[in-house]
Amino acid sequence: MAAPEESRPHRVVVLALDGLLPFELGIPHRIFTRARDEHGRALYEVVTCSVRPPGPVVTDADFTVHVPHGPEALATADTVIVPASYELGPLYDDGTLTPELAAALAHVRPGTRLASICTGVYVLAAAGYLDGRPATTHWSDADRFQRMFPAIRVDPDVLFIDDGDVLTSAGVAAGLDLCLHIVRRDHGAAVANEVARRTVVPPHRDGGQAQYIHRPVPAPQLATTTAARTWALARLHEPIQLRDLAAREAMSVRTFTRRFREEVGVSPGQWLTQQRVELARRLLESTDLPIDHVARDCGFGTAQSMRSHLQQNLGVTPTAYRRTFRAAVRT
Repeated sequence: MAAPEESRPHRVVVLALDGLLPFELGIPHRIFTRARDEHGRALYEVVTCSVRPPGPVVTDADFTVHVPHGPEALATADTVIVPASYELGPLYDDGTLTPELAAALAHVRPGTRLASICTGVYVLAAAGYLDGRPATTHWSDADRFQRMFPAIRVDPDVLFIDDGDVLTSAGVAAGLDLCLHIVRRDHGAAVANEVARRTVVPPHRDGGQAQYIHRPVPAPQLATTTAARTWALARLHEPIQLRDLAAREAMSVRTFTRRFREEVGVSPGQWLTQQRVELARRLLESTDLPIDHVARDCGFGTAQSMRSHLQQNLGVTPTAYRRTFRAAVRT
């Protein structure tokens, strides 16, 4: 089949502020530039801009970065992403925009999607984009952020929050989760999973997953729950009881549940639902199986049960999800 006429990639503009964290600055470029359609064409274009004319921007490391675009680039954005900075000045001290930053944000067109990574959320909050809306940031800064912006509903526990046209994430690696989520939302699980594979990161951590796990790495002498998870992934189509998972690791249900939460950050039941939703997404995107067959193959049992879980996790019905992403595959 001949490739369709090329369309313009979605433009992501990353706003680089003084004191930026180089790792977080690079996340959008790393994720979005690897997203390709079935013909190998780039789905996104990523550019970086400053609040000043093109030139150097200091980082929190021992080097500066040269940013090739001034604030005018914000007027060309379909999505604007604000990574973290350690030098927010009055923005961090009293929640007000500097004249320079306010002038830069004035270039953002109405309807542009906005996203922040970690303390980049202060920019969106001070500009008024988050009033009356849910948001998150790094867990260690959440209490202070809530006190400074009481009109925002701050959730300190989650990896990221998708509130439609405004998205916010916790710190550092949660920026990867947020950007992969945007790719998944825009182009489906298959594209996002391929980006994750090329980036060598987990393809999906749900936004509701805890951002701070007290014991992310168990002591070496303790058994883990890896074998149980591997076993479950191979039989998502079957009923899986908690006692079955615990038996794979020769643990009591109570010990297994505690260890699982320590390692994964969610309960075994929540994790199973996440994996089944992801499998359903892949099957809805890549096959023409009837909805009830997809529900059965994913372990939801009935189409109604799957519909309920997809509505809760994705905000759409299976039919609507398939219509959106199967159409995207065929274009």
